[in-house]
Amino acid sequence: MRVAGRVFFAPMTGVSDLPFRRAASKLGAAYVATEMVACDSFARGRPDVVRRAAVGEGLPLMVIQLVGREPHWLAKGAALAEAAGADIIDINMGCPAKEVTGALSGSALMRDLDLAESLIAVAVNATKRPVTLKMRLGWDEQSKNAPELAARAEQAGIKAITVHGRTRQQFYNGRADWSAVAAVKAATKLPVIVNGDVTDETSAREALRLSGADAIMIGRGCYGRPWIARSIDAALQTGNKIREPDLTERLTIALDHLADSLRFYGDNMGLRIFRKHLGWYIEHSPLPMSHETRRAARAQLCRLDSATAVEAALTALWNEDAIAA
Repeated sequence: MRVAGRVFFAPMTGVSDLPFRRAASKLGAAYVATEMVACDSFARGRPDVVRRAAVGEGLPLMVIQLVGREPHWLAKGAALAEAAGADIIDINMGCPAKEVTGALSGSALMRDLDLAESLIAVAVNATKRPVTLKMRLGWDEQSKNAPELAARAEQAGIKAITVHGRTRQQFYNGRADWSAVAAVKAATKLPVIVNGDVTDETSAREALRLSGADAIMIGRGCYGRPWIARSIDAALQTGNKIREPDLTERLTIALDHLADSLRFYGDNMGLRIFRKHLGWYIEHSPLPMSHETRRAARAQLCRLDSATAVEAALTALWNEDAIAA
């Protein structure tokens, strides 16, 4: 299966839910993965986990990311993901969160490549869908074993590999080492996707140059910018600067995203979950205001307890500052 373009959105817990994925897809993103889905909880039907794997209309591609360390549950999760409509199933061996690595999942699996390889093989054999892998450079500076895991993953049937250019012990500190991803590219014939610290066309081009990767994956760079995958992709193709939406377009995007969140979760939960996105839309907007004023506006709007109030306040903020500009 070929994915259009060279810029993908990463699976992000608490971020890449269905409303976000629909917003990003509407704005031209070709690949937006689900939040990380725990295989055992998915198989047991835990409602919040099942909701993470929700398939929605209007998505060009359905990518479900799974995490787990027990072969039985990973096989079950892969089969359920296929049944749910996944076009691609991604295995998480890169999450650095303590609650994930403490359960010996995510990037903790890079400390046991035999187990990691066996889990990959189980997932590949449990589905007819292409299975991909997301990982880090290694657990720490002394064990950057991503090239070896990539080679093993290829032998086990993985179809593409994403590498975040940090070790687990770095979490998100320092800068992503894009050049270190080149060793993974050299170790496999599979498509390699470089991830970490890509936020614009300049960082995208540099990440591709240093890593030799085939594509890039954007994580935190998409906060408040669900259009950025398409914008960077277009810039890579044309050699031009990225085009970002103007103020009016951004307000429409934010309000549509809010409305979809309310429909999907219900009013109370939908607003609560949307607040982080609301803050990012304000933080990354080109509104002509000082840092202190922006921070105060963000705090004020995120304290509102009704969607109607949020919509009115956000519209007023946009209009007042657009006029001031």
